[in-house]
Amino acid sequence: MPSPIAPTREAGPTERLEQIQHARRELLHQQRGAGSALLAPWIERSWERCMGSGHQPGETVGFDLLSAGTMRRTREANYALTKAARPVLQELGQALAATHYFAILTNAQGVVVDVNGPINRSDRRAHLISRIGVDLSERSIGTSAISAALAELQPVWLHRGEHFFDDTSAYSCAGAPLFGAHGECVGMLDVTGVDVPERPELKHLLTRYARSIENILVQEPAHQLLLRLSWPGQQPGADSDGLVTLDADGFVVGCNTAARQMIPPLALAPTHPGSRCHSHALFAVAFEMLFDATRRGAQPMALPLWSGLQVQAVALPSKGLHMAAARRPALGPVPVDTGEPRRLKDIETALIRKAVDDARGNVALAATRLGVSRATVYRKLGMK
Repeated sequence: MPSPIAPTREAGPTERLEQIQHARRELLHQQRGAGSALLAPWIERSWERCMGSGHQPGETVGFDLLSAGTMRRTREANYALTKAARPVLQELGQALAATHYFAILTNAQGVVVDVNGPINRSDRRAHLISRIGVDLSERSIGTSAISAALAELQPVWLHRGEHFFDDTSAYSCAGAPLFGAHGECVGMLDVTGVDVPERPELKHLLTRYARSIENILVQEPAHQLLLRLSWPGQQPGADSDGLVTLDADGFVVGCNTAARQMIPPLALAPTHPGSRCHSHALFAVAFEMLFDATRRGAQPMALPLWSGLQVQAVALPSKGLHMAAARRPALGPVPVDTGEPRRLKDIETALIRKAVDDARGNVALAATRLGVSRATVYRKLGMK
């Protein structure tokens, strides 16, 4: 995707900012002319939505936090997302260490649910947007990579004055939407810097990390078989693989964005509960053959599509290749006694974490099963 504003090949940082300011004068101050063509259409759409809501660029942006009660419910509702994303977010934070950019994870409503990377907390502008529970949606802070990625459902890059409000014009950021196992947008991944050089290549980096999170999310719902798909000639096993999970009867449980792009019927028949898309509608083989292929181990097989094309497929049983389990510490039952004494507090914490994990982040349900109050669960796990 091209940069939001397409400068000439020789354009440097100063000329780039001048072009942005020229576009702002034309569109935001109704001085419409040739300069507005410098804006990417999605930026223009966002600015027009902001103005249509009665906002002006010079307004003060509040960077409002959710109430404690709303934040608690938001934390519970997005438990699976934050849990799946955390190891990837840590890797991204390390990759950004020398760039002065940092990573932000939001839910589908644009509320921050996790952050990582080199955040300069002494800079109020960085601190305000990196607080858990701050609302960074378009209705709250106007045009940003976060709001644009959620509205356009595609990766974006945004630099300085391409943000709508003057208060947000110090930021440069990339954003990529995150999709769950059923093709629904569950949140977005963002990298942001404050008064930093423009780094549009971060959009490509961010997109790769977003794929990693999606691949973990796809394997969260219970399934019996995982298919890793790639085109002939490609090396299977990368984050760019298409992933499709099946139940014991060959019905699709979930799939990632790459699989929906490789196999159009997956995009036409969403895999949400109630939509029974069978593997036979995707592959020109009996579904039993897919399960038999697990005996090949990690060796790919040629899998025919109804279009006449073929893909490479590695068929793996669900246990043993659950990416979410492979990329983060398991919260399973208390380990078998190895002779080393364990503190009672550690055992108690492990049991509580296991209960929350089994309840898929529903703290109220976990508390009921444990026979304690929800406040006790939050206190024992250090959650706010």
